Amino acid sequence: MLELRPNCEWCGCDLPPDSQDARICSYECTYCAKCVEEVLHNVCATCGGGLVPRPIRPSTNLRPEKKLGLGFHPASTERVTSGWSREEIDAFSAIWKDVPPHKR
Repeated sequence: MLELRPNCEWCGCDLPPDSQDARICSYECTYCAKCVEEVLHNVCATCGGGLVPRPIRPSTNLRPEKKLGLGFHPASTERVTSGWSREEIDAFSAIWKDVPPHKR
């Protein structure tokens, strides 16, 4: 089950489950669109992978025969913070930002 983290791991802004600004990597590291563009340059600070829009989980159970939606699978409330310094992120991103994610 995809963990819907509640915040950008770099700037700390809130990213509620229905946020269209949330971006994730394949390990579910979560950042806001602004930080992905201006700080990370589409390079996850942890794994180096690309960052894509996070899917939006329906707020309600749209299939009564299933137990789906935020009511059954709520978003995480545990805030996560990047362990990398700005200098480390800048250096790492500089190496990989011009390499397409599928070639990293």
